[in-house]
Amino acid sequence: MPFYVSPEQQMKDKADYARKGIARGRSGVVIQYDQGILFVAPNPSRALHKISEIYDRIAFAAVGRYNEFENLRVAGVRYADVRGYQYDRGDVTARGLANWYAQILGTVFTESNKPLEVEFVVAEVGESPEADQIYRIFFDGSVQDEHGFVAMGGQAEQVTSALKERYADGLTLAGALGAVTASLSGSSDEDIGAGQLEVGILARGRAHRSFRRLTGTPQLERLLAEVRPADAGPAGNGSGGKGSGGKGSGGNGQGG
Repeated sequence: MPFYVSPEQQMKDKADYARKGIARGRSGVVIQYDQGILFVAPNPSRALHKISEIYDRIAFAAVGRYNEFENLRVAGVRYADVRGYQYDRGDVTARGLANWYAQILGTVFTESNKPLEVEFVVAEVGESPEADQIYRIFFDGSVQDEHGFVAMGGQAEQVTSALKERYADGLTLAGALGAVTASLSGSSDEDIGAGQLEVGILARGRAHRSFRRLTGTPQLERLLAEVRPADAGPAGNGSGGKGSGGKGSGGNGQGG
């Protein structure tokens, strides 16, 4: 007779498998600052990116298996390009992409024997901080609307707790980067230099393409030099309020 496993047990086993795979890597953080949205992920590789542009004002940050989330990123770029061509560029939104991704991951999770070991954020910068959109998509297709910041992967709960102590509305770019690097360093008990970080921003007010990659630039070195003295304090660089950050469940990447 074939071995029987209840649907509930199958879903639980697949969820546990995905969470363990995602949690093997390092945490990634997406955080709002006064002029946009900042993406930071420990990543020594310069060939494999965890942070990328999707469309004009939309970016993608992922943790998990690199080959799996890279396929999703490429599919999202194609979806956005086709939709913008068929309709209007303004019709491509982070909300629409998040819903589209949720359908894909939900279908794979329920119908495939092996779930995707990925978790990622789709973020869109608005004309004001209140108009920013940050959506966290889980391996089972669940979508969570985040505000302020979100940490994924690795020691996400510890990073989230540290960010709650350092985050405040209206942080500058240097203040946000200082809060993130201090939180990531605290969770891993090691100092993180510019060569170990992948950093990108969605800058508010830029025409058309808002995404810029800071990895390997002199600007990132200057920002890190500016925030280093402040990292020793509990409030990062000028932060210290308790923001409305995201929850810290989920996981991080094995690739890159």
